Amino acid sequence: MAFDRSHSATYLANQLAKGFARSLQKRSTALGFSPGQFPVLLELWHEDELTQKQLLDRLEVEQATLANTLARMERDGLIQRNPHPNDRRAQIIRLTQLGRDLETQAVEAAADADAALFSGFKRFERELMIEYMRMIVENARKL
Repeated sequence: MAFDRSHSATYLANQLAKGFARSLQKRSTALGFSPGQFPVLLELWHEDELTQKQLLDRLEVEQATLANTLARMERDGLIQRNPHPNDRRAQIIRLTQLGRDLETQAVEAAADADAALFSGFKRFERELMIEYMRMIVENARKL
């Protein structure tokens, strides 16, 4: 029996993630951030001045991926890193004014990216799909 990727949830989830990234990429580039930086920005907008370890725990990404993302964000002027007052090995990651000022426009860009992907959906269909996606993500965390 041949594998039919149009019936594979994992394949379709991968395509969905790529579609969201493309949709957000179009909107984020003009604002000065990338889709990969968006989760970090969301965490720092919610609670600024976190350590890299705290971000790792919250974002569930690889250490190297986060380190590279933070380096680009620092280069782009979105964050700054300062020594931790009690732990010489740690740094406090803090939004710059540019990073803080980006919040409203970035959140709107993400909402627009979502809206583009849900084009043609009725409201209840969108809500149901998002609920199913939450359930799948929760199941995946248990693996």
